[in-house]
Amino acid sequence: MHFPAGEKSTSAQLITSDFADNDSQLKFLKRKPVWKESAPDEPPAGQRYSTWPFVEKGLRGPQPYPVWLIEDAAAIDTELCILKTGKEGDVFLLERATAERKSLLAAKRYRSREHLQFSRSQAYSDGRSARRSRDNRAIRNNSTYGRDIAALQWANAEWTYLLRCYAAGIPVPYPVQIDGTEILMEFIADPDNPLTAAPRLQQLSRFDPRLPSLWEQLTEALEKFASLGVAHGDLSAYNLLVSGERLVVIDVPQCVDLAGNPQGMDFLHRDCVNLCEWFVSKGLSNDPDELFASLLGHLF
Repeated sequence: MHFPAGEKSTSAQLITSDFADNDSQLKFLKRKPVWKESAPDEPPAGQRYSTWPFVEKGLRGPQPYPVWLIEDAAAIDTELCILKTGKEGDVFLLERATAERKSLLAAKRYRSREHLQFSRSQAYSDGRSARRSRDNRAIRNNSTYGRDIAALQWANAEWTYLLRCYAAGIPVPYPVQIDGTEILMEFIADPDNPLTAAPRLQQLSRFDPRLPSLWEQLTEALEKFASLGVAHGDLSAYNLLVSGERLVVIDVPQCVDLAGNPQGMDFLHRDCVNLCEWFVSKGLSNDPDELFASLLGHLF
């Protein structure tokens, strides 16, 4: 991938600006309507009115919207169960429904400041920063305000990379909306059980006949990442879902810009090693250095 003069810095600045809108999001959250407990039409516990009407258009997914996406302001969001827990946040299964139809969404919620314990390495966020030096100091000092900003930064990072990956044709969940530190996205289901999340690649057996096809899908996704000048940075069999014959990449907030991050190439090579080692363990011979060299060809 060729970069015209000045393009690398422009790309890095574009992403940094996306991550820097923390103050505006905090103010937006304060302006949002609050449903009072005394309201006669308040939904029961575990439910809420759809947040779609309160989300600014710029914080919604790309158009055209998928046919399954519900835009109705009268829709109700119902929390069904928790899909995944993590140090930085949890992922919930959410049903958004009207009287006529319903759809399932994955709701990723970065933890509130009282419970936030970010473990993401600083190496991932090299090249990213808040717009104000005060915010950067607060994050380094792990203050209450700093944890608020850190949560917004990582949520914004995931949202930004989901949009970029989706636009580039990388198989990621469709990004529905971002609302503060909550991201709603397409729920990737097991085709044999629509209420169950698709299994992780890690769960597949050595003799699964889909492995060669999944490897081809994976290398194509990696090539598209490289064409964007980006490495996933933490790619392994644990954050790849297998929905029938379809491979889906998840967990992208730590993506690194290969031009702006001094350790970007190391992250890219590590992704290659992790993936090749897993497929070799399943009987598919692959060389991580050959894969890495191939990806560099798409980058330069």
